[in-house]
Amino acid sequence: MQTRDILIEWAKRLQSLAQAGLTYGKDKFDLMRYQELREISAEMMAWKSDMPLEKVKSLFCNEIGYQTPKIATRAAIFKEQKILLVQENDGSWSMPGGWCEVNLSVKDNCIKESKEEAGVDVEVEKVIALHDLSKHSSKAYPYGVLEVFFLCKPKAGHFSKNAETIDSRYFSVDELPELGSDKGSAEQVLMCFEALHDPHWVTRFE
Repeated sequence: MQTRDILIEWAKRLQSLAQAGLTYGKDKFDLMRYQELREISAEMMAWKSDMPLEKVKSLFCNEIGYQTPKIATRAAIFKEQKILLVQENDGSWSMPGGWCEVNLSVKDNCIKESKEEAGVDVEVEKVIALHDLSKHSSKAYPYGVLEVFFLCKPKAGHFSKNAETIDSRYFSVDELPELGSDKGSAEQVLMCFEALHDPHWVTRFE
């Protein structure tokens, strides 16, 4: 489990307050103050992450309304006691998945991402876990992320190299490759193996 960076947490809280104030505030002077708070939160995030300020603003300060976490799905696809992982363009390995599309349920998004990244049609069997990404990744995200892990069974299909992934393979629990921390960490993959072998698995949530 990762330790939260307190400066990042403060920046997120400031941004959330500023975004809500800009949405629901009426007084023009209050709106100016909320905008300044948003600028300060972006400067804090840029300083901490070493990202250009304009890029931070495009990621961190581009929404309206009450700020809520973004949702991503991860597919734990098993065949013959092995889990299917995909290799990203940078050479790292991860569980198939990605951000939820606005017009898809989390289940449908899991099916879509499995097909796009691994070339596999899957049957979604159960929800393994709902994770707050900040508790499992050392990467500083400028927004909250909720990851939904699904236990899946492959039905058909085959891998083809695409814009996001360059390879796809099944791995046993004792031959896992090096995994990142934000797209299905080693800890989370092991959790998925536990769920596979436990017929009475209870969804884990944070």
